[in-house]
Amino acid sequence: MGLERVVDGVWLLRGDFRGVMNVYFIEDGDGVVQFDAGSKGMRRAVAAEAKQLGGLERVVLGHAHADHRGSAPYLDAPVYCHTDEVADAEGDAAIVPYMDLSQLPVAPVRWIYPTLLRRWDGGAVKIAGTVSEGDKVAGFEVIHFPGHAPGLIGLWRESDRVALVSDVVYQVDSARLKPLPEGEASVPHPAWAWNHAKAKESVRRLAALEPKVVGAGHERPLRGENLRETLERAAEKH
Repeated sequence: MGLERVVDGVWLLRGDFRGVMNVYFIEDGDGVVQFDAGSKGMRRAVAAEAKQLGGLERVVLGHAHADHRGSAPYLDAPVYCHTDEVADAEGDAAIVPYMDLSQLPVAPVRWIYPTLLRRWDGGAVKIAGTVSEGDKVAGFEVIHFPGHAPGLIGLWRESDRVALVSDVVYQVDSARLKPLPEGEASVPHPAWAWNHAKAKESVRRLAALEPKVVGAGHERPLRGENLRETLERAAEKH
């Protein structure tokens, strides 16, 4: 699909399943830092676009689910994640142990997800190092947003109030495999969650930052002056 400019110094590559898997590139010196890794099927496009932007310095995983680590094993760059994601990132499972797909209400969707997750997954990722709350990544601050995954992180740039948040929020109805109405968001479905109550708390924390741009792991970035209200509503869904 090619690169899309999100804000100054931040680029988005959308790919795979209907173009809803997001990989972000953040300009850093002569190269870029990659945030999230999308699916395995994006690996060639990710490598090519990173090269066009000056070369890939490192990859930072928002979390280690199959559709966010997929291209990482194939990239010639060190991979980092939060300490609480290392075990899942370095593990072989496309479906991490805390996921409970039986909670998904639509049977055909429930049945197809194991196949999709295995297709999206690139397998175990060698983690070169970890990042924690407050660390700096290419001009952004790491924020720990546990819930959907134990070590889910986002990147926050206060100067222009930009948040890259992986799966802190969804703009898709994952229980029915369709996008939400434009401009809407939701806390991810509890079927995927390590701790759903904490996932809701993390959405509220994101809302309290009062971001102007939110780049999530799926669909197009959310923008506008009323994102706090959008995110507060998102925390109450599911």
